[in-house]
Amino acid sequence: MEDYGSQALRRLLEALSDAVLETHAKLGDATAQIDASRIVDVARLLRDDPDLQFEMLTDLTCVDYIEQQPRFEVVYHFYSVARNRRVRIKARVAADVCQIDSLIDLYPSADWMEREVWDMYGVRFEGHPDLRRLLLYEEFEGHPLRKDYPKERRQPLVGPRN
Repeated sequence: MEDYGSQALRRLLEALSDAVLETHAKLGDATAQIDASRIVDVARLLRDDPDLQFEMLTDLTCVDYIEQQPRFEVVYHFYSVARNRRVRIKARVAADVCQIDSLIDLYPSADWMEREVWDMYGVRFEGHPDLRRLLLYEEFEGHPLRKDYPKERRQPLVGPRN
């Protein structure tokens, strides 16, 4: 019997083969590496396909591979409540572009997760209606989870807000 994660990857390959760069289902974790420009198409298929029904975006994060190109990998975890299954989607983003389309229109839960990735890594989410810092103050300079962020860096002091 085929694992549901493998079924999801197979369906993704059937429907959007030009968007998928590679897949694997190691240790029960179904993962697809996709072309970053197709993230909205992939997410829409995962959500709307009646055979998939990934109705929840449960996590969105970023990994900084400072020595590689493209440098950043945006990682999405989708969950199907109906089928009790999950799938991981990864999209690489170059440091000079450093942006990917927002999923907030498809998954409202993306709102704060995208803001956190912007705040910590500097990856911009095109189409996000309120992309501003979430954890740090607006005057904070840089993105502290980037591997080249200097740990000794001093930040501007900000007075109390009214």
